[in-house]
Amino acid sequence: MGGSRAQVNKPHKTRFASKSSRNLHKTSDKSRIGKSEHNVAKGARAARVQRNKMLREQKRAALLKEKRASSGSASAPRVIVLFGLSAGVNLNSLAEDLLSLLSPQGYEATLPTVASIEYKLRTTVLKAPHGDLLSCLEMAKVADLIAFVASASSSCDGSTSDYIDSFGSHCLSVFRSLGLPSTAVLIRDLPTDMKRRHDSKKTCTSSLASEFPEDCKFYPADTKDELHKFMWLFKEQRLSVPHWRSQRPYLISQKVDIVADDFNSGNCTLLLTGYLRARNLSVNQLVHVSGVGDFQLSKMEILKDPFPLNARKEQDFMDSDEVCDVEVLRSLVPDPMRQEPLLVENVPDPLAGEQTWPTEAEMAEAEKGQKQKKKKKRALPRGTSEYQAAWIVDGTDEEGSSTDEDEEADGMVLDEGDIGYPGQEGTNYSDLSDDQASLSFGDSDGETDVDSVMMEGENLTKEQLVNEIQKIKQAHADDEEFPDEVDTPLDIPARKRFAKYRGLKSFRTSTWDPKESLPLEYARIFAFDNFNRTQKNVLAKALDMEQQNRDDCATASSYARLYIKDVPTSVASKLCNQAKTMPVTACGLLQHESKMSVLHFSVKKHDSYSAPIKAKDELIFHVGFRQFIARPIYSTDNMNSDKHKMERFLHAGRFSMASIYAPISFPPLPLIALRSSEGAGTAPAVAAVGTLKSIDPDRIILKKITLTGYPQRVSKLKASVRYMFHNPEDVKWFKPVEVWTKCGRRGRIKEPLGTHGALKCIFNGVLQQHDTVCMSLYKRSYPKWPDHRFPILDA
Repeated sequence: MGGSRAQVNKPHKTRFASKSSRNLHKTSDKSRIGKSEHNVAKGARAARVQRNKMLREQKRAALLKEKRASSGSASAPRVIVLFGLSAGVNLNSLAEDLLSLLSPQGYEATLPTVASIEYKLRTTVLKAPHGDLLSCLEMAKVADLIAFVASASSSCDGSTSDYIDSFGSHCLSVFRSLGLPSTAVLIRDLPTDMKRRHDSKKTCTSSLASEFPEDCKFYPADTKDELHKFMWLFKEQRLSVPHWRSQRPYLISQKVDIVADDFNSGNCTLLLTGYLRARNLSVNQLVHVSGVGDFQLSKMEILKDPFPLNARKEQDFMDSDEVCDVEVLRSLVPDPMRQEPLLVENVPDPLAGEQTWPTEAEMAEAEKGQKQKKKKKRALPRGTSEYQAAWIVDGTDEEGSSTDEDEEADGMVLDEGDIGYPGQEGTNYSDLSDDQASLSFGDSDGETDVDSVMMEGENLTKEQLVNEIQKIKQAHADDEEFPDEVDTPLDIPARKRFAKYRGLKSFRTSTWDPKESLPLEYARIFAFDNFNRTQKNVLAKALDMEQQNRDDCATASSYARLYIKDVPTSVASKLCNQAKTMPVTACGLLQHESKMSVLHFSVKKHDSYSAPIKAKDELIFHVGFRQFIARPIYSTDNMNSDKHKMERFLHAGRFSMASIYAPISFPPLPLIALRSSEGAGTAPAVAAVGTLKSIDPDRIILKKITLTGYPQRVSKLKASVRYMFHNPEDVKWFKPVEVWTKCGRRGRIKEPLGTHGALKCIFNGVLQQHDTVCMSLYKRSYPKWPDHRFPILDA
């Protein structure tokens, strides 16, 4: 068989031949000689394999080190927090069963830390009191494992699950925002019958599974064998903790004492004794006592471990417990040259802003510039001072082609930028796309002169005028849709009432100097030239201190006593009473973390909080282990602009940026914002949750107001507008600021009409009679400095 239909078989290929060897005959002789390149590629592959092998060994070694540090005999006791999902759960009986299982010889009720020889494990068991949000929050911050306890026989109405009540569901959402460590669910009160027991456990597990992470295990916890199984799995489990907890050393106090200060009767030395966790702590570091403040250490003692795992050591401890309690292995004293200073606020120099006497060259240059200014003739309105004239914008923009002298009269600060829609940053008007390039403020053929038309409201009384304005506002505006609208006062000129405000040509592109007209509080705070670089250097220094075996450091997992100096005596006594219900935590601070700056948090209003949260209201911020009081302002987070619009309230269902004056903290850190109730003695409620985003005093937050007026006479492109201002001087003052309407027109003020603040405007399109004319003004806003900084002062 021949021709075009002849069968063509597939050419034979060697089974193990590579693509390069199969195509070897297609290459030229010159390229076939390059044997050395093949060797180079082979060497690169070997180097790559060796590098990957080295990375695997490093990860394996780090994992082994972490496992030994968390579960070895020298590791600190693991903290188990028992949290009841409903009020009917009996935590006391479960804690007794666990402690008796771990330590059959007995344990101290005041110090629930035991060392189990059978499990080769040291454990601290804490019971979270149901209904006490602050205690539950502090325990969740230090927990290695949160054991959620559910009762199979309880039933909770009005909740998402039959086994979780409202307080349990509320705390669960707070724990998620804080960052959950390893979790487990213990099911109690199961039936004794095996079939009913299995069905009840299955029902409880399926009901609770959606509330917890996927790796969360469910254990029955009624009998000793079930608790034994749970503890054995807990001992072998690799615990996971939130990342923010592993960056700083912290100590959970098992004993709180006070030593009086002989030199200062108002202060004392606070003694906190407990196990050091996460990282090494230097005696030269600053420490933060949760809810109290930042302090220096006067001394640090490393004590003999009171709960050793070795049986012989434990026997020695039982024989001479009084001696071991005070036995000091090592004492560390801070070095005055290396100790971190307790610097909170910057001390401003009152002479820093003073102007020195100018030199002769500077005076000659100033005179030359003054002569050049005198030669320039500028059209200014009558009565304009030299200071006002300095702010007048020259007619160099696209409106500068107009020949009207009134267009150059201005006493407002007007920032020029690209053409935009003032006050409508997120609005897109498709009907204006054709008008942008052909915007013309010239006279039109159908223009009618309304200069001589007297306003109908001139003869109204003040009360009638106010009532009429309110009626029009109720008919034309909605507070939720236009939250920035304000009324122009009748008794104060608008140029004085809104003297700090200015107009912006474009909110996105107009310039605003971040160093301009700063408040006095900015002289008390600190700022970084490059925050990311500083954070990288600080964390690298902390890691270097961790890897070096320094003499001034106490290693993690050691039993230490901190001597915290200059603590107010009244605060220390409150702390001793507080230690009976919740753990007192002290954490080491990184470099610069005691200094005040402007912190920005991404926050969201908590679902359970329904009351309005106004800007500058006092809130208690829980940022990691730290607590402080702040008065935040809220703003949007614009990705495409360096300016951000202030929000008067924290709205539900969306994220906002909260800016506060607070001590520097390096992210990432979680935020739980609490708000104290009005009634005395009531516990604070969770108002908002979020995370720390950045530290930037130069972040520009602008408060926006919108002045509104209503058309009275409309003639195509021109309109006479009333009730935006109440005297002609205000109209002249705000004349350079662009106006816009809610239906999407843009325009400018041409001139005042009459004596009651009416104005004549020209727009880029035909104005509707029912439209509303608006003018957007902006000023920069700042957080409010708190009256006091720490919540324990309110207790």
